[in-house]
Amino acid sequence: MKVNVEVECSPEEARRFLGLPDVTKANEVYVDAITNAMQGVGNFDQLNEMAKQIAPMGQFGLKLFQQLLESGAQMAMSGAGQNKPKRDG
Repeated sequence: MKVNVEVECSPEEARRFLGLPDVTKANEVYVDAITNAMQGVGNFDQLNEMAKQIAPMGQFGLKLFQQLLESGAQMAMSGAGQNKPKRDG
């Protein structure tokens, strides 16, 4: 049997539902830092160098991070670990 569930909610509601931390302030600081760094970029070579500093592993690193987040979300949604018996210690 296959069951599909659709949920309509804002990103803020989804964050709260999943129990994720509010990183709004950290995101604002990050965006401000990137914006300030971009103001000094005058050509493609400078932009490329800045991108290497931000994401040292490039596209591979970003893809690896995305896979990490997706697998964590899948585990959280499937309730992984809830049915494991507790050890008596």
